[in-house]
Amino acid sequence: MKKILFIFIVIVPFLQVCSAKNGSNIDQQTKRPNVLLIYTDDVGYGDIGIYGGEIPTPNIDALAESGIQFTNAYASSATCTPSRFSLLTGEYSWRKPGRGVAPGDAPALIQPGKETLPSVMKRAGYRTGVIGKWHLGLGGDEGPDWNGKITPGPLEIGFDYSFIIPATGDRVPTVFVENHHIVGLDPDDPIEVSFSEKIGDRPTGKEHPEQLKMMWTQGHNHSIINGISRIGYMKGGESALWKDEDFAGTFVKKAQSFIQNRDAKDPFFLFFSTHDIHVPRVPHERFAGTTGHGPRGDVIAQLDWTVGALMDYLEQEDLRDNTIVIFSSDNGPVLDDGYADEAAEKLGLHDPFSNLRGGKYSAFEAGTKVPFIISWPAEIPPGQTSEALFSQVDLLASFAAFNKTGFDASEAMDSQNHWDVLMGKTTQGRAAIVQEAIGRTLSYVTKDGYKYISPSNRGPLISWGVNIETGFAPAPQLYNLNEDPQEIRNIAEKHPELVSQLEKELNKIINKQ
Repeated sequence: MKKILFIFIVIVPFLQVCSAKNGSNIDQQTKRPNVLLIYTDDVGYGDIGIYGGEIPTPNIDALAESGIQFTNAYASSATCTPSRFSLLTGEYSWRKPGRGVAPGDAPALIQPGKETLPSVMKRAGYRTGVIGKWHLGLGGDEGPDWNGKITPGPLEIGFDYSFIIPATGDRVPTVFVENHHIVGLDPDDPIEVSFSEKIGDRPTGKEHPEQLKMMWTQGHNHSIINGISRIGYMKGGESALWKDEDFAGTFVKKAQSFIQNRDAKDPFFLFFSTHDIHVPRVPHERFAGTTGHGPRGDVIAQLDWTVGALMDYLEQEDLRDNTIVIFSSDNGPVLDDGYADEAAEKLGLHDPFSNLRGGKYSAFEAGTKVPFIISWPAEIPPGQTSEALFSQVDLLASFAAFNKTGFDASEAMDSQNHWDVLMGKTTQGRAAIVQEAIGRTLSYVTKDGYKYISPSNRGPLISWGVNIETGFAPAPQLYNLNEDPQEIRNIAEKHPELVSQLEKELNKIINKQ
């Protein structure tokens, strides 16, 4: 009896200690959240229902209600390539030339060895993937070899898997690239691409408008593929051509496959970069004509379905509670961006610009102020709104801090750790942000609501007919966004000392080494 009692007293506590240690390890693994970053295209601050939009977006609204809706968050640029570069690298794109809106055959803008958000996540033990629109260039100095191994690309900068549109839906080549190769390419029908002269015998929108299912308005009148004329000429690759109507469904299926095929012990980081709602706006037949707001409204409905499908799959796999989901946009809205799709004519009471001035390309607020939502049911209480000043460029440093991995601050020099802001523990965000308009014109916005726009002689309107003010002027501009969110009253002449101060602060950031 004494021997049995001795064994019970000695062995049981030992087993409890071991069990506690193992349980701690299991807890650590289960507490490491998955991360799904949904990065949309050309979605304005007012395009989402919970932000005041008239087009119903119940799934996106539910995502916001399950976490934090930010009302003072910004993309770093008013155009897509620079915003994507800054988000993924933690460095403002304007620091070096050649990082503007990338041509369809541009070489890789993010070179191997560069610190990136996916490389930070990969060092933390995450399986990393990118699905959807890329538009950050591919290949070496001469650009991509479309008929061979396409490298460098996403896999060389931290992603384990990629399934992408090489550039944009309105640019050739109109094919998917999975990891290093074009999907479904017949080697006997090689691809050639040109942005300078016509190649091949595909009809063009300029020559044969009668073959179009959507008329072009400016610049988008080259090779016709799937009834839509594109920017650039493309020869070959018939078996690999995408169908625009299938974008959303294809990307959702690829995301589900990526999540399903992961090693269950490792969390995932997925950069899910939608094509919606960029032009050409070609909704699947399930959504065509459903909103009464034309194709632009219909692809907003399609985008909302995409978010719902992803959330449903996470629930199905019992992953939703421990998955951080972030929803945002690369820049502000635009109506006519190259195709006559009645975006302006069928707008109705829907206001993508949310009564802000400007839009995509612009230095004014509608260019970079975007929806930003974060949800993590396991940790973030639902139903919150945050007025913290936040920039997408800060995601890299914030996730590095959370994962305790560190990062190369000499590379990601503009990224700041604001993890507590993302978790809703504080509303003390950035002291100031830098915005980039088309042509690398910079603005500087402070947490106190003052906005300085640097001088530019590029003219007051976007030159290619999108009906958007640039926000440019030959003299400095100053606005008090708290009192004048529409940027109507330029108070620079009344406050020259404040103009000088903000100019100096901006120059200090510009000259940061």
